[in-house]
Amino acid sequence: MNWIYTSLQWYGAFFLLGIIFFPITQKIFGRFFPDLGYAISKTLAILFLSYTVFLLGILKILPFSQLSLIFLLLIFALLNFLIIKKVKISITNKELPILFLIIFEEFLFLLALLFWAFVRGQEPSIRGLEKFMDFGFISSILRSKYFPPLDIWLSAETGKSNGYYINYYYFGHLTGAILIKLTGIKATIGYNLILASTFALTVIQSFSLVIGTIFQYQTKIKNFAFDSFNTIKNVFFGLVGSFIVSLGGNLHTIYVFTKGYPNESPIPFWEILSWYNPGKYWYPNATRFIPDTIHEFPSYSWVVADMHGHVFDIPFVLFTLAFLFIFYIQSRKGLNTNFKKVKNYRLKFELGPFSLNISIPVIAINVINITPIIFLGFLTAVHYMTNAFDGPIYILLIIIVLYFISGLTKSFFISIFYLISSFILFALPFSIYFKPFVTGIGVNCSPSFLVKIGKIGPFLFEKGNCQVSPIWMLFLLWGFFWINFILFLVVRRLEDKKTVVDHFFLIIFSFATFLLIIPEFFYIKDIYPQHFRANTMFKLGYQAFIMMGIASAFTFYKIKHLANKINRLLVFIFIFFFFFIAIYPLYSIPSYYGQLDRPVELDGAKWMVDVISSDGLIPEDQEIIDFINSRIKGQPVILEAQGDSYTDFERMSAYTGLPTVAGWWVHEWLWRGSADVVGERIPDIANIYESEDLTLTKELLRKYNVSYVIVSGIEKKKYPKLQKNKFSRIGKLIFETSKKQGALYQLSL
Repeated sequence: MNWIYTSLQWYGAFFLLGIIFFPITQKIFGRFFPDLGYAISKTLAILFLSYTVFLLGILKILPFSQLSLIFLLLIFALLNFLIIKKVKISITNKELPILFLIIFEEFLFLLALLFWAFVRGQEPSIRGLEKFMDFGFISSILRSKYFPPLDIWLSAETGKSNGYYINYYYFGHLTGAILIKLTGIKATIGYNLILASTFALTVIQSFSLVIGTIFQYQTKIKNFAFDSFNTIKNVFFGLVGSFIVSLGGNLHTIYVFTKGYPNESPIPFWEILSWYNPGKYWYPNATRFIPDTIHEFPSYSWVVADMHGHVFDIPFVLFTLAFLFIFYIQSRKGLNTNFKKVKNYRLKFELGPFSLNISIPVIAINVINITPIIFLGFLTAVHYMTNAFDGPIYILLIIIVLYFISGLTKSFFISIFYLISSFILFALPFSIYFKPFVTGIGVNCSPSFLVKIGKIGPFLFEKGNCQVSPIWMLFLLWGFFWINFILFLVVRRLEDKKTVVDHFFLIIFSFATFLLIIPEFFYIKDIYPQHFRANTMFKLGYQAFIMMGIASAFTFYKIKHLANKINRLLVFIFIFFFFFIAIYPLYSIPSYYGQLDRPVELDGAKWMVDVISSDGLIPEDQEIIDFINSRIKGQPVILEAQGDSYTDFERMSAYTGLPTVAGWWVHEWLWRGSADVVGERIPDIANIYESEDLTLTKELLRKYNVSYVIVSGIEKKKYPKLQKNKFSRIGKLIFETSKKQGALYQLSL
C-alpha cells in the first residue's frame, strides 16, 4: 500500500497550495461561484508559482531548487494573508452550503487523484508513444539551475557553450517539475502522479465551473434560494459536467454494437450493425476515425498517459473559461473588475446549529478597466507556452467575448490592444528562445489557379492537399455536443427569460463549432505530408470538446428545469446520446490497463528491470541511469545510440535529463525545421562507436562536447562493430553493471 502513502504525500502539496492561494481566489471568484472559487485555487497556485519560478529562472535571479520554491511559497502565503485580513469572516449556519461544497470538492479531488493513481499504477511504464519526450523534458528541467532548459536530444557543437534549448512549448512540463521538486518525490513516480493530479484538477474544476454557471443562472430566476437542497441538486449537474469533460468519449462507441472494422478503413456503422460486440471495439479508433486526422479528447489522454502540452493545459483552460465567464457576466451588467472594494457582500444561510457568515467585497465595474484584460492576456500567454495552439484559440475567444460586451466601439479596440500587448509581454520570456515550427496556413482543397500561385502572404495553396470529412463521420465525433447545442437553442426559445448566462453559452457553443469547421477549410502547415491537417483538427477539436462539455452539462440543467411538457422528450434525447459517450472509459481503461487486479506500482522505471526491448537488452540500463542520477551533477553531454522516434532509443537522455548528441529524428526535424539537424550527426555517432581510428573518434567527441559514453544492450545491437575497448584508452570506466552487460565511460579529451 506504499502507493497510497506516496499519493497522499503528493496530495498534501496540492492541499497546501490550495489553502495558501484560496484568499486571492476568493477575491476573484467568491462573489460569483457558490464554492467561492475553492476548486480553482489549486490551479491558480500552480499558475502563479510556476510563472514566477519561470520568470526568475529566465532572468537568472533565483535558481530552480526546493529551497527557492519554499521561499516563494512563503512570500505568496504572506500576500494572501494580507488579502484575507481585509475579508471579515464570522460563523453562522447560513453558509453551510458553501462549506459543504468546499469539503465535497476537496474529497472529490482526493478521490479522483487516488482513482487515477490506482488505474495508472496497473501499468505505470514511462515508455511507448511519446512518454520519453515528455519525461525527458521534465528530467531536463529538474536538472536546470536556470531557464530555458536544454534540449536533451541535440547537444551543442564545439563553440556553442550554452547548448540548444528546448524548442517546444514546455511550460506545462515545468509545472510538473516544480511539483516533483517541491515534494521531493522520485521523478519516475512523480510523472504518474502528475497525470493523476491533472486528472483530479480537471474533475473538480469542471465540476466547479458547471455549478458556478448554474448558480449565476439561478440568481436570475425569481424566488431562488441558495440553500442546502438546491446545492445538493446542483452537485448532480456538476458531476455530470465533470464526467463529460474528464471521462466522456464520443458517439463512436456505437461501434460496440457492430461487427467491427479494420482500423485504417472505417465502415459506416449502419452497414455492420450487430448485437453487443465489445470484443471488436478498439478504443483508439475514436480518436483516429476520420482518415489521416487526429481528434483526441481528455479521456483518451488519461488512458495513454502521454503528458503533452494539451494535457497540462486542461486545468489552465478551465481556469480561463471560469474567469472569462465571470468577466462576461459582470461586464454585461455594466460593472468592472478592478477589485476595488465599495461595500461588503454578505451571504447568510442557516441549517441546524451551524452558522457561517462571510463578508466579501463587492467589485466596482467598468467595461474598459484593463485589469481583467491584462490578466486574460497573461492566461493566453500561459496557454501559448503550454500548448502553442491554445494561445491564439483563446485570444480569439476573448476578442469575440469583448465584441459582445462593447461592440465595435473604442472600448473594444482598446481592450484588444491591452489583450495582445499583455499576451506578448507575458509570453516574451518564452518567445525569445522559441522558434515556431509553423510555416504557413494551408488552404484545404485549393483550386488549381491558386495552386499555380502557390502562396499569398501566410496562405499556402498546395497541390494534392485535399481532405474532406464525411458529414456522418463528423456527426459521430461531435454529434453529442451538436445535439446539445440544438437542445440549448430549443430550450432558450421556449423560455421567457433570456439571461446573460445563456448569452455566454451561446457564444461558447458557436465558437466551439467554428473551431470544428476550420480544419475543413484551413490547416496549419507542419512537416507531415499525408497528415497535413491532423494537428490542426487535433488541437482545435480538443478545446472544442472541453468547451462544449461544460456547455452540455449546463444545457442538461436547463432541460431538467424547463417548465414545459416537452421537457421529458428533451431529457430522453440527452440521456440517449449521453449513454454512448459515457461508456467509452468502460472499454478504454480495461483495454490499456487490463482488469485492474494487479498490485499498484507508481514507479514508471520499473519496466526496465525485466523487459527485453526489440532494440536490445534493457535491464542494465536502470543501473546506469541510477548511477548517473546519483553521481553526475549539472548537464554534461552523454553519448548513446541514436534511433527513430517512438522507440526505446534515447532512454538514457530521457531518464537522466542529460543531453545526448542526437535523439529522436522526426521530433528534432519538427522542432528545428530540418531533417538534416539529426541526419548529419547519425554517421558521426556510428563512427564514434565503430571506428578503429582513435584520432577521428576524439575529434568527433570533442565536436559534440561529449563527456560520457554509454555502452549497453541497445548500443551493442545498433552498432555491431562497436569498439568498446577504445573508450578505456581515451577515458576511464567509471561504472559497470552487475552482470557486466553495460558500462559508462568518462572521457579525458
